[in-house]
Amino acid sequence: MSEAGNQGQTMNQGPEYASDVAFTGSVKAVQTRKGSREAYRRMEQSGSWRTRITPDLKDFIERQTSVFLATASAGGQPYVQHRGGPAGFLRALDERTLGFVDLRGNRQYISLGNLAENPKAQLFLIDYSKGQRVKLWGEAFVVEAEDARVRSLIPAGYAARTEQAILFEVHAWDINCSKHIPRRFEAEEVSQMLAQRDRRIESLQAEAEALRARLATAPPPDAIAGPRAARACAGGHPATAD
Repeated sequence: MSEAGNQGQTMNQGPEYASDVAFTGSVKAVQTRKGSREAYRRMEQSGSWRTRITPDLKDFIERQTSVFLATASAGGQPYVQHRGGPAGFLRALDERTLGFVDLRGNRQYISLGNLAENPKAQLFLIDYSKGQRVKLWGEAFVVEAEDARVRSLIPAGYAARTEQAILFEVHAWDINCSKHIPRRFEAEEVSQMLAQRDRRIESLQAEAEALRARLATAPPPDAIAGPRAARACAGGHPATAD
């Protein structure tokens, strides 16, 4: 099966293009009416969305500390829930699978209930500091706490109670347009930038103190100019010239 978009499959076998997971007939009709269908048709024919986790995507995923998981009930009622943890809590397990531990929260279990009757899901990742966002479509499955895979996904040294893990099978992914993403920074990133600024200020202050110390011990300008002028006059040359 081609990563580029699974062209050539029949409707019985599945979508013709990987992007068909989002570009349904209704969506394509709106694109046609709004004038963007031809551009997306060219995108489909030149490869469509990717279906495997590339090294660059893996790096992006494992830098995230905050992601959003979208699910829907069997009746189509949507639900989006935030998931967070230290960088690396969301992990690429292979070219098609992501995993993360589900930490105890308010215990409503809406996402788990939805996945029990409808495995279709989406992950939405956004890096505010770099102005990047990625959407991943696929199916998600719950792995209970006693499974060894859950223990392997627990972030080291992170103080939270693990209830289960979510495995996400990637069917397609796309990099979103970077327009209108506000620039925000993680508290740790800001702390690092402030620490770097403070070290630079300290270095400049030390240089300024050293310069002041040198100036304090240097002879005044008149004391330097006087002997030079006297030597110039003794040699028969004027001290200054017009």
